[in-house]
Formats: sequence, C-alpha cells, structure tokens
Amino acid sequence: MQLIGQYDSPFVRRVGLALTRYGIAFDHHPFSSFGESDKFVAHNPLRRVPTLVLDDGEALIDSYAILDHLDEGHGRDRALIAPSGPERRAALRRCAIATGIADKAVSFFYAKNFAPSLDPVFVARSEGQIRDGLAVLNDECAARPGDWWFGAEPGHDDNTVACVARFVSEAYAYLVTLADYPALADHSARAEARAEFQAIQQAFIPPA
Repeated sequence: MQLIGQYDSPFVRRVGLALTRYGIAFDHHPFSSFGESDKFVAHNPLRRVPTLVLDDGEALIDSYAILDHLDEGHGRDRALIAPSGPERRAALRRCAIATGIADKAVSFFYAKNFAPSLDPVFVARSEGQIRDGLAVLNDECAARPGDWWFGAEPGHDDNTVACVARFVSEAYAYLVTLADYPALADHSARAEARAEFQAIQQAFIPPA
C-alpha cells in the first residue's frame, strides 16, 4: 500500500495511525497536495490527501472512506471504533466535529493566503467556528471517565481529535492555544506521547 500526503495533515495522519495500529505495511509518500499534486493526480483527480493506493492499484480517497476500508479488512469487531449503536454514533460525531474544524481551518488558511482581502464577518465566523468546535471537544474530553473514549487504547475518535488539536495549534498559533482548552490539551499530550504518534508525525509546513 502507498499512503500519499504529509503527516501535518490531520486527515493523512489519522490514516497513518490506523495503518500502524492495524499492523499494515505501507509506503509513505509525503507529497504536498498543493505543490506536488502532479505526482499523484492520476490516482486522485481532486488532488487531495490522503490518497491510499492499494496493492492492486485501486486508489481510495477521503479519510472516512479509507478508514472504513481498513476497518473492514481488519474486522469490524476488532476495529478502532464500535461496530454499531450509540457508541459508534458518538465516536463518529466526535470525528465529524474534529474533521469539521480541520476542514474549516484548511479552507480559511487558503483564503487568507490567496484572497486579496477578506470580509471581517467571514473572518470572525471562521475563527469562531474553529474556537467553538475546540470548546466542544474540550468539554467531551472533560466529561470522559477514562483516558480514552474507545477504552483502554485510543480509537479513531481519540486519534482524530488529537491530530486536529495539534494541527490547529500549529497552523493557527495566533488563534489557538491548547492551554485554553485544558482537557483537550491533556488528551493531546497523552496521545502525542504514544509510540505510534511519535512515528506518524510532522510539524506543520505552510503550503508554498
């Protein structure tokens, strides 16, 4: 398998973490979706990461679809998310909030860097969406009885929240200080100390 995309993307990183936890061998190609899209456009015409190229050449796109495929192959009963019911819906909701923050952060970043000017209302709304989403995740972390939502080990929701927390704190250092979200900061620190997070990580590199 080939995983395409840089690990400063929380979308790429959460796939890399799942591959590692599942013990699936893969080659990592840290191509930039902005500056090096010509290297993988044949696999993904949208020029987006992550892209996972399977051994038979089939290319999977979108982190949700990729994780679903990996979960299926690993076994739904052994996947890093509950197979059904309220626990699964709750985990997917946490993932959706976290990836929604990341989506907003990415689009807002490009707007700030390439638009000649931005309406102050749009800026305030975008920054508010990021901060409000992080506040919800902080409350979710604070209300959790244990170290992880998934159980003794982190699941997809735990991984995704930690990946997004690091991403926005680095890409939006002027806006996001994790110390303002103490439960989320603790979650992030414990995740980042794990071996798989140490192996699947990269400091944020602004696209150029």
